[in-house]
Amino acid sequence: MANIRDLKKDINFVLGDIIEAVYIWEYANTDKDMKQSEAIIDEAIETFDDLIAKVNDKSVENRKTHLKSVRNELESKGRALIDKVNKL
Repeated sequence: MANIRDLKKDINFVLGDIIEAVYIWEYANTDKDMKQSEAIIDEAIETFDDLIAKVNDKSVENRKTHLKSVRNELESKGRALIDKVNKL
């Protein structure tokens, strides 16, 4: 298992890339309604805050399995956000 620093970087990069993709879409489609894209950005920020809080939680019993579950959650939520971006 990669260390915690790498997990935090992965969270930052994945969600940052999703937000960047939404900004690019907004820039290319200035004539469309931005409510959906803004909701995706808000959801990405909430996901980031939630996942970082889970990584920093030291009160869990088995830290290794906890961090694996955080990584799996990042993957599933990241895929869901990417699907939403693709539907814009």
